[in-house]
Amino acid sequence: MAQEDAPDALTHPCLERALDLAREYIASRSARPVWPTTTLDELRGALGGPLAADPIDSTAVIEALARWAEPGLVTTTGPRYFGFVTGGALPATVAAEWLTAVWDQPAGLYVLSPAAAVVEEVAGAWLIALLGLPEGASVGFVTGCHMANFTALAAARHELLRRAGWDVEADGLQGAPLLRVIVGDEVHVSVVGALRMLGIGSRQVVRVAADDQGRIRPDALAAALDGGQVRGSPTIVCAQAGNVNTGAFDPIDAIADITTRYKAWLHVDGAFGLWAAASGALKHHVRGVQRADSCATDAHKWLNVPYDSGLVFVAHPAAHRAAMSLSAAYLVRSPDEPREPMDWTPEASRRARGFAVYAALRSLGRSGVEDLVDRCCRLARRFADRLREAPAIEILNDVVLNQVLVRVVPPNADADAATRETLRLVQEERVCWLGITRWHGNDAMRISVSNWSTTEEDIDRSAESIIRAARLQG
Repeated sequence: MAQEDAPDALTHPCLERALDLAREYIASRSARPVWPTTTLDELRGALGGPLAADPIDSTAVIEALARWAEPGLVTTTGPRYFGFVTGGALPATVAAEWLTAVWDQPAGLYVLSPAAAVVEEVAGAWLIALLGLPEGASVGFVTGCHMANFTALAAARHELLRRAGWDVEADGLQGAPLLRVIVGDEVHVSVVGALRMLGIGSRQVVRVAADDQGRIRPDALAAALDGGQVRGSPTIVCAQAGNVNTGAFDPIDAIADITTRYKAWLHVDGAFGLWAAASGALKHHVRGVQRADSCATDAHKWLNVPYDSGLVFVAHPAAHRAAMSLSAAYLVRSPDEPREPMDWTPEASRRARGFAVYAALRSLGRSGVEDLVDRCCRLARRFADRLREAPAIEILNDVVLNQVLVRVVPPNADADAATRETLRLVQEERVCWLGITRWHGNDAMRISVSNWSTTEEDIDRSAESIIRAARLQG
């Protein structure tokens, strides 16, 4: 054992140095370039090389790691990062993450960490109340919405096949009744990926028509459920709260009317849009969500919890637990039968993600979450309004949430090429960062306003950067 790894290692100077480096980075976020200037080869050269034969002083390791990694860091927690619906990290959540690392609590069983288990229980109840979900719903703390969708759909698979007289956990899928899944044309890829992991291939999924904003058309859904392809089969319908491009919401209440009539399981993928339920001004977008059988969302998006943090809610706890729980001689459960975290997630070994979620909710309160959501939406509308001032810029979506779709359409140039070149120039200038997407066959820039620290000044600076680049396109 090296001297620095002795029992008093937690007083080691490397921890103090790491705290100083963290403070320096946090203080620099607003001013630093949003996108790195280093290259792949430079990063490999700095961070790579053969593993050292002998131990290296911990403080020297941390200093070198920070020095070599820093040029390759994307300022995703900064106020002008608008890519991938990425939230920032609230101060209370960062502090909670530091404590989570120091405590190093395995969050699988109550006996491994009573505190982690109870924090999940409490935060889960707060979330159910905040989002208007059924009071008795079960909650799982997972890596992100991809795994939240997987967990919810595993519960759906269990319950629908159980009703058909089949035990999928014991007997598998071979020979099971055919399970049908219906999604909208604009379904998020994470839902399709989750279904594939559950044994439902992408070609088995039935897609129904969506409108010009990406919302499922209820008439198309009803026709699919009534058609010979799915009629009478155990069926899952996947709706969406917050289209990843437009921010639009499927009409959940109308969809719930249809799924109730056909006894289908309704799942809502609400990676970021589910948080509209916390806003008095926006919750009409998710009207009917309390009727869903399951929902999935991310905390590392709009709740501004550090990565990774996803949440799954299931209105049928028995199905949720049956699909996820494991038993073994060494998995000792508490005799008091508290909530066991591993009963609700695919992972047995995982970090205690509940601490940061708890800290976010406690620090914000109901009004703080509502203000965070409302403010981001207000800033997204400001962004769209500023960009509309440029004659060659078109906003392609109705800005109903925090998403803005932007296309550059110069009078005498190819719009796809102009949009891509505008984006390249904006990314090179590094005032802000946003990504590319395809919408209805056209290239577009996608803006997601999701960060607690973004201000009107940040929006205006970013809009000016985009307008400058668009003006160069002819």
